Amino acid sequence: MSLVIFDLDNTLISDDSDYLWGQFLVDQGIVDKDQYEEANAKFYQDYKLGNLDIVEFLHFSLSPLANNESEKLYKWREQFIEEIIKPIQLKPAIRLVNKHRFKGDTVMVITATNRFVTEPIVKLFGIDNLLATTPEFVEGRFTGKFGGTPCFQEGKVKLLEEWLKNSKETLKNSWFYSDSHNDLPLLKLVDNPVAVDPDEKLREYAQQQNWSIISLRL
Repeated sequence: MSLVIFDLDNTLISDDSDYLWGQFLVDQGIVDKDQYEEANAKFYQDYKLGNLDIVEFLHFSLSPLANNESEKLYKWREQFIEEIIKPIQLKPAIRLVNKHRFKGDTVMVITATNRFVTEPIVKLFGIDNLLATTPEFVEGRFTGKFGGTPCFQEGKVKLLEEWLKNSKETLKNSWFYSDSHNDLPLLKLVDNPVAVDPDEKLREYAQQQNWSIISLRL
């Protein structure tokens, strides 16, 4: 039995939930279309290039949570999951998650996208363990701030190490499946790194290291 970790965006689902949530807010008229859409696209491009300022991005992406009542946010999130996320669940990814679960492995998702967006998505896959950036929630409202370490690049490693201290799990024979070169710090840490439909930078590195490269979009 092993600890098996999955990235979420463009790994278990065929697009980026953080970006799609921003576009959903635009399409629903919840945020200003011109300003928000342009900034959302720029941050996503920075992410793909490996240049994302995660603190600046979180200030941007969490602001709609602070500007709206939590009851409305949860209702919008339900609509987002049904209309946007469920259609992009990857069936081969579901089968892979189940394969590990049936072997008795402990399955986890570690994602840079915040917990508000990702928690219900991860539940669609039957996964209980989630490490993600946590939006601050005080007296029934989101504040627009985040708590602890952003779950991004080296931050994923830090949060995993903290989780392991309070767990019986170890990294012996561990796995991590990811599409992004932003996840190289964690991919280098596990015993079985797997590049999943990788971006160009990750594919090149994975080939140099003789890592497994797979597709879940067959």
